[in-house]
Amino acid sequence: MALLAALFLSAALGALLSFALLAAAVASDYWYILEVANTGGSRGGTPLQLSSHSGLWRTCEGQNSCVPLIDPFSSDSLETSPSLQHLLSLHRTVMVVLPLSLILIVCGWVCGLLSSLSQSVPLLLLTGCYFLLGGALTLAGVSIYISYSHLAFVETARVYGAQHVQGVHISFGWSLALAWGSCASEVLSGALLLIAARFLSLRQRQRPGTPQSVVI
Repeated sequence: MALLAALFLSAALGALLSFALLAAAVASDYWYILEVANTGGSRGGTPLQLSSHSGLWRTCEGQNSCVPLIDPFSSDSLETSPSLQHLLSLHRTVMVVLPLSLILIVCGWVCGLLSSLSQSVPLLLLTGCYFLLGGALTLAGVSIYISYSHLAFVETARVYGAQHVQGVHISFGWSLALAWGSCASEVLSGALLLIAARFLSLRQRQRPGTPQSVVI
């Protein structure tokens, strides 16, 4: 009984952690960091700050205020090259998949609570698989964003010339790390629920007809 309660509690906390990490990642602006080597230029005696960092919704350049990124949902009617249209479609996919993952985590948490209260093995199995699929969806969104960022840099180099990006260093920030953590936590919650379902099924087989008390 204590082990089953520990599994339920760990899965619930894992789901809450997954939601918190992904929400922080989606709302923050440190997914993609671009650092430009200072060539010694200045404006008004102040060295130019050419580095920037970007999130899913906006980009921040140097010390300036952040500006929204191009809305990929309103760019279908624009006459753009096929490569740019592909980038916009990838960006559109990321902006749909990751917020959708947040909603699915909430729904999965509710299902997990109901399955732990009812101690239903089929519902526990369903909820565990649901969390695993949710983790796969988050993983897909993060992977698409990485691909989108790489292709965007390649397209920029193609348009402006490779010599203009030689002093540019790109990296991924802590926002992406939070998304990875959310994915791992969600998968862990699903695995714990599957283990709980297996444990509960074995206990019910050993003691058939015994009424089950509510753990949580």
